[in-house]
Amino acid sequence: MSVADTFRIDTTEHKPIGSTLLVGQANPGMAGVTAVDHLVRHLDATLIGHVAPNDLPAIAPFEDGVPRHHGRLFTHTGADMTILIEELFVPVGAGRGYVDALLDWIEPSAVDEITVLHGVPFPHGPEEHDVFSVATPAYRDRRLADSSLSPLRGGLLDGIVGELVTRSLDETVPETGVLITPTHLPGPDIDAALRLIDALEGLYDLDVDETDLRTFGDQLKQYYEQLASRMESRGAGGSDVSSEYPDDRMFM
Repeated sequence: MSVADTFRIDTTEHKPIGSTLLVGQANPGMAGVTAVDHLVRHLDATLIGHVAPNDLPAIAPFEDGVPRHHGRLFTHTGADMTILIEELFVPVGAGRGYVDALLDWIEPSAVDEITVLHGVPFPHGPEEHDVFSVATPAYRDRRLADSSLSPLRGGLLDGIVGELVTRSLDETVPETGVLITPTHLPGPDIDAALRLIDALEGLYDLDVDETDLRTFGDQLKQYYEQLASRMESRGAGGSDVSSEYPDDRMFM
């Protein structure tokens, strides 16, 4: 099987695709995927299809006992936007095949701009809890000219995001911009997701109710504080904390 055949997109609803493709994928900290998941829950979005891997193991996220596809496509006609939520951690080596499938799907459409919401656990100080941008020149001129988002000083983008940006530089895909914010592990980093949503609202004149997400973030912080307190108490009592608790507490 060729790299181009590693993913496929199955569409169930034949609805117009907006001129902007918004992408949020699973990365350490889960900021991007958390942000776009909140968007489709609180905007007038319609599920139109899903992304499926042909030669990678799939995952089946579920909520209240109901499973769903890990990669889902929604249209939001009010903002002339199509939203991609990808909950599968796509390996860096599979990024090319994923982007091939995505670009084949949007080729006959009116998509002329791709925006990626991307959280990265890079070293940062308290004053750097902000959203930064990495964008091709045409995207900057069109979307960021009047924005207060600062360009990220240096680094690299790989996987799906790197493929999209590189191909946009080669002018083989629509103009691409990446909104990047630092994340804290293990995640989900709700504060980072909220920063991405706030930045997106400013760029696309969206109005998103963030109440539920902020409440969830407060509950998550309280949970981790209580968990850390219990771990410290056990450690003070002489027990081996590391043998009782995994390092990654994401699913605890």
